[in-house]
Amino acid sequence: MNAIEMINIRKAFGATVALESVSTKIHAGTVHALLGENGAGKSTTVKMLSGLLSPDVGQLMVNNQEVVLSSPKQAHDLGIQTAFQEMTQVPDLTVTQNLLIPYEPTNRLGLVDRKASKAQAQKILDDLDLQGIDLQARVGELDLALRQKIEIARAVSRSPKILLLDEPTSSLSGKDMEWLGSIIARLKSQGCTIIFISHRMLEVREYCDRLTVLRNGKAVHEGAVSDVSDEEIVKLIIGRSLSATFPNIVNTTNTALPSALKGDSIQVGKRLRNASFELKRGEVLGVAGLQGMGQLELFKACFGAEVIASGDFYINGEKTLLTSPADAIVPGRDIGFIPEERKTEGLFLSLSGRHNISLPVIDQYTQFGLVNNEIETNEVADSLVKTEVAERGLYQPPTAFSGGNQQKMIMARWIVAGSKILLMYDPTRGVDIGTKSEIYKWIRQFVADGGSVLLYSTEIEEVVQLSDRAMVFYDGEIIETLSREDINEERIMELALGQAHAAPEAEYFEQTKEAI
Repeated sequence: MNAIEMINIRKAFGATVALESVSTKIHAGTVHALLGENGAGKSTTVKMLSGLLSPDVGQLMVNNQEVVLSSPKQAHDLGIQTAFQEMTQVPDLTVTQNLLIPYEPTNRLGLVDRKASKAQAQKILDDLDLQGIDLQARVGELDLALRQKIEIARAVSRSPKILLLDEPTSSLSGKDMEWLGSIIARLKSQGCTIIFISHRMLEVREYCDRLTVLRNGKAVHEGAVSDVSDEEIVKLIIGRSLSATFPNIVNTTNTALPSALKGDSIQVGKRLRNASFELKRGEVLGVAGLQGMGQLELFKACFGAEVIASGDFYINGEKTLLTSPADAIVPGRDIGFIPEERKTEGLFLSLSGRHNISLPVIDQYTQFGLVNNEIETNEVADSLVKTEVAERGLYQPPTAFSGGNQQKMIMARWIVAGSKILLMYDPTRGVDIGTKSEIYKWIRQFVADGGSVLLYSTEIEEVVQLSDRAMVFYDGEIIETLSREDINEERIMELALGQAHAAPEAEYFEQTKEAI
C-alpha cells in the first residue's frame, strides 16, 4: 500500500517551473528519502503535502484516495505533520505556546487554559526525552539546535500517520542526532510513514529504506537505498560526477603573512573566555567545536554584534574597538559576516536581491540623498555573476530562491562591500552537494586573492579540507590551534570532546561525519 502517490504533478510560479510531471510513490510504513539540489523541487513538494501549496496539474493520493490539500488543517486531519527546516515557530512566544499552537487547550469560556497547556507541553517533552527546557522561555532566545528539536517535537507529538522531516539534522550533531534516530525508529515501528529530506548521505543510509531523486523539478530516480551507491546518487542529484568536492589547498599559511584580524584575551559573557587568536591574510582559519562552546559568541564579537567584557581586537595590526556591525564594515576594516540563520539574521525577505546585497554600503551609491541606481545595479549584477546566482536575483526577493542561492546572495553582499575579512558561520548548513562544492571553491579563491576567512562548520570534514589552520573550542576556550599538517577529524574530535572524553563519545563522532 502507498501512503502517498504523486501522479504527473506540475507546479509553476510564473515562468519558473518548480515541479514538472513528477510521479513518485511513498510506501506505507517506510522511511523515504527525498533528495536533490536546492531548487530541485523538494521544498515545493513538502509544502504541497503540508497543504501550503496546491498543484497546478496532477493528482495527489493519500492512502490510495485522491485528495485536495488547500490548507495545513486539511493535511493535519489526514494525519500529515511537518517539521520544517526553515522553522515555523513564533520567536516571541514561549516554548509551551509554540509546541501547542494552534491547538492549545481552552477552558469553558474559550480562553487558553495556561495550567493545562503547561502540563501538556511538559508531557510532550518528557515523552520525547527532552530534559531541562524552560517551558516559559521565548523560543527566539534559544539556540538553533534546541529550536530544531522543538520543531520536531511539535510535529511528532501530534501522532502523525505521515511525518515530513525537512532537513531535520541541519542544526543537529552528536547526541541530538542519536535522539532523532531513536524517534525515527520508534515512529517506524508504530507504522508511521516518514519522508526524510537531507543532503547527508550517511543519514540517508542510516535511516531510509527508499529514495526519490529530484533534479530540475523532475523525478529522475526512485528505488531502494541499498540499490545505489553514493557516487551514483550524487550523479543523479547533480547530473554529473563529483570527482573533487573540495578544492586543493596549494599554499598553506606561513608565519610571515601579515595579520588581518587578531583577538587578544577576548571574553564574552560566561560563554567565551580568554580567546586569543590571529587570522592572517590569505588563509582560512577553521573553527571546530561542539555547539555552545563559545564559537558563536566569538564570531559575533568579531563583527561588533556582541559586547566583549574584556580583551582587545586588532585589525591589520591596529587596535580596534568594535561596538556594532557598522564599526566592522567601514573601509579599512572591511569585515563581512555570513550568519548561522540566513533567513532571520542574513536577509530581508521582503526586499529585492539588489537591495539586500547593496544595503550595508548603500551610502557609496548615494549623493545628495539620491541613489545612483545604475551604478548600484551594475555592481550587484557583477557580484551575482561571481557567485553564480541567476540575474533575476536583482529584482526578485530571496524567498523566490533556494536556500543555496540565498546563501550565495549573502556572499555577493560582501563582494559588493569590498570585504577583505569574512566571518563564515556554518555557511553550508542546509545546502545541497553541488552548491557546497561551489562555495568551497569560492572560499579558496577568496583567500587566494588575498582575503581572509574565519570558518566555523558543524561538519568536521569541511574544517579539515578547507582550513590552513584550525582552532578547536572546548568549554568556552580555544584549547589548541592546529597547523595544516596536524588537522584531521580524529584530533579535532579528541580536543572538542575534552580529550579524556574522546573514547566513550566516539560513536557520536561517527554520526557527525558526512559522506558526500
